[in-house]
Amino acid sequence: MTTKIREPECVMLKRRGAEHVAKLIAAMSLEEQLGFWRKRTQAMLARQEESNQKKAAA
Repeated sequence: MTTKIREPECVMLKRRGAEHVAKLIAAMSLEEQLGFWRKRTQAMLARQEESNQKKAAA
């Protein structure tokens, strides 16, 4: 008898996220992909800064 080991939710979410990004950038050229990642990185850094400011104010 074999039992199926269920994939942890965090791994499932990571995999789904990677698949989503792959679909978003699949039709992009290399330059477009670089622009995509630059834009996403800047958005992430802005969110982190905002979060850090909220923590410092609290």
